[in-house]
Amino acid sequence: MTSFARLRVALQPLAATTIVLAASVVSLASAWTIQALGFQPCELCLLQRYPFYAALPLGAAAIFLARNAPPLAARIVLGLIAAGFVAGAVLAAYHAGVEWKIWPGPAGCTGAFAAPTSMAAFRAQLESVHVVRCDEAALRILGLSMAGWNVPVSGAIALIAALGATAPKKA
Repeated sequence: MTSFARLRVALQPLAATTIVLAASVVSLASAWTIQALGFQPCELCLLQRYPFYAALPLGAAAIFLARNAPPLAARIVLGLIAAGFVAGAVLAAYHAGVEWKIWPGPAGCTGAFAAPTSMAAFRAQLESVHVVRCDEAALRILGLSMAGWNVPVSGAIALIAALGATAPKKA
C-alpha cells in the first residue's frame, strides 16, 4: 500500500475534520495576531478569511455527524468545506497576482466609504481615512505575502477535507 493510500485510509471524516478545524483556528489566530501587530488587511484579505470562518461551524457539524449520523452526512459536509477552501485558494492566488502586479485588482478595493453629511465632515474624513490597498502586500514572510501563503494553506486544507470526504472505510 502506498503512503498516499495509507493517508486516505487514515483520514476518516472525524480525523480530517479535526485537522481542518485545528488548521482553521491556527490560521485565523495568526491573521488576527498579525492584524493586532498593526498590519491592516485589505478587502481581499478579509474575503479570504471566509472559508476559515465557515469551517468552524461546518467542522463542528461534521464532527457531530461523524459520531452520531450515517457516514455520508459528515462526508457531505467535508465536501462543502473542501469546496470552500478550493475557492479560498483561488481567491488567494488572484490576490497574490494582484500584489505582484500580474493582473489588475478590483476597482472597489479601496476600503469602506461612509458618505459624509457635510463639507466639514467630508474634510475630516479625508484627513482620517487610511485606505488599505489590495495591490500592496502589507507584510512578506520568506518572500510571500499573506495572500501568497494562503494559497498552499487553503489548498492543503481543501485536500485534507476532500480526502476525509472520500476516504475508504477502514477494514
